[in-house]
Amino acid sequence: MKRTTFRMAQRPLADDIRLKLGTLSPAERRVARVLLAAYPSAGFETVSAIAERAGVSAPTVLRFVGRLGFTGFPDFQGALRRELDARNASPISLYETAGEPSSTDSADGLISRTSELLSAALVKTLAEVPPHDLRSAVALLSDRKRRITLLGGRFTHLLAQYLGLHLMQLRRDVRFLPDRDVERTAALAALSRRDVVVVFDYRRYEETNLAVARLTQESGGKVIVFTDTWLSPATTHAEVVLSSRVDSPSPYDSLVPTLAVIEAIVAGLVGTLGTDAHEHMKHSEDVARRINLV
Repeated sequence: MKRTTFRMAQRPLADDIRLKLGTLSPAERRVARVLLAAYPSAGFETVSAIAERAGVSAPTVLRFVGRLGFTGFPDFQGALRRELDARNASPISLYETAGEPSSTDSADGLISRTSELLSAALVKTLAEVPPHDLRSAVALLSDRKRRITLLGGRFTHLLAQYLGLHLMQLRRDVRFLPDRDVERTAALAALSRRDVVVVFDYRRYEETNLAVARLTQESGGKVIVFTDTWLSPATTHAEVVLSSRVDSPSPYDSLVPTLAVIEAIVAGLVGTLGTDAHEHMKHSEDVARRINLV
């Protein structure tokens, strides 16, 4: 029986660089920060250009890529190109790469393959969530002085709505970024230091999400980005980045691991908000009852 496979999500080189920062020499750290500051485009510059920008020698750049496990600079750039190919993949390109799926897969085989892929993706995602970022997300979203705005993409607007509806039951000042141009412009023009904007942005990343993240940071607000392992460009402007694996038995990226991260955050919010969340829920239930919604 033919078994169709789709590309697995790999950790981006940016993550490897961040993880090694503490083990690098001061000169190598300067190279790492140059690459991270303009990731991934900086990685396609010449060795001499990177060395000049970092204020180090060319051999230092080569030692740095060796620390990442590459045999040379062309090897490093080749890995970066493969990462960009995966980062820009669409469902149709993944479908064509894998070949036509079999119509003879048994239900048992499909369930087994789905269980294997999603279980592994879920375990890896939760293991790779930085505790600091998770704590920061809960702290920002539970701060009752802040206003929360959420937005997503083609499919991930569903996740934004899922998190947002939970937030609305637990606290005040939660909204979704409006779709209509005048309302959206007004909401973004009113951004200030009290705002937290939650962005869901997965590959093929959307320019609108990047622009909103940039505007939020410029206004003094905080940005939380949920993204995949290749990292949305919006992460450049983020206070908190929560990445998830997207491995799937189909050419469509799975949102299951991200949903698990959201569930963890909701649990953290319930614990942090405590009796305030309980009182807010009771008040909401009372209002819903009075207008015959429950």
